[in-house]
Amino acid sequence: MNDLIQQEIFEIEVLARLKNKGFLRNMIFGRGTMLRLCYNLRRYSVDLDFWTYRIDKIDEFFINLREAFKKDYDITDAQNKYYTLLFEIKKPPYPRKLKIEIRKENKASDFQETIAYSPYSNQQVLLKSFTLEQMMKNKIGALLDRKEIRDVFDIEFLIRKGVNILANCEELKKIKGIIKGFKKRDYYVTLGSLLDDDTREYYKKDKFSYFLGIINERLSFF
Repeated sequence: MNDLIQQEIFEIEVLARLKNKGFLRNMIFGRGTMLRLCYNLRRYSVDLDFWTYRIDKIDEFFINLREAFKKDYDITDAQNKYYTLLFEIKKPPYPRKLKIEIRKENKASDFQETIAYSPYSNQQVLLKSFTLEQMMKNKIGALLDRKEIRDVFDIEFLIRKGVNILANCEELKKIKGIIKGFKKRDYYVTLGSLLDDDTREYYKKDKFSYFLGIINERLSFF
């Protein structure tokens, strides 16, 4: 767990440097780490994920970002791929590498300004992030595509925050099937390794009973 706390401090440090150097003007923060740092998601997340925002010269942006990272960190990977910009950086004393992925697609999406923070850091970073409603759409799409337990956890978190689950009847049935397919190891290890003790014990015991109750209620109206 200490490694995950150190990683979170690393994430905030990198966000602050990206902010100070002006790069965050052209990026929208998303996925699990955004929910963790901006909305107190009760699981750790170890990567930084962004979407581009009003970037005309993506190749130049990649070069400038790579040079900025090079001044502060050891770059273990840097690729200007077809769909994404990918970086992996490392800096002692942080034990883990940090992967940063920036998607080049610039589809219309809802975002707002939020503050990223961690109880383990004294830094706060104002940035653009997807709205919770947009995150619900993104997370449902991700879950149906890759069927990962952390996406179910995040969707349940969004529901508890009062966000409407934006899924049709067939999607709800698929989500229910995905949840039913998770094994003990998925709750104890895959998800449990990313949770604090209290939250881990809750999900080991109750699993996604709350989420399934919401699904069953919604399905009864179809």
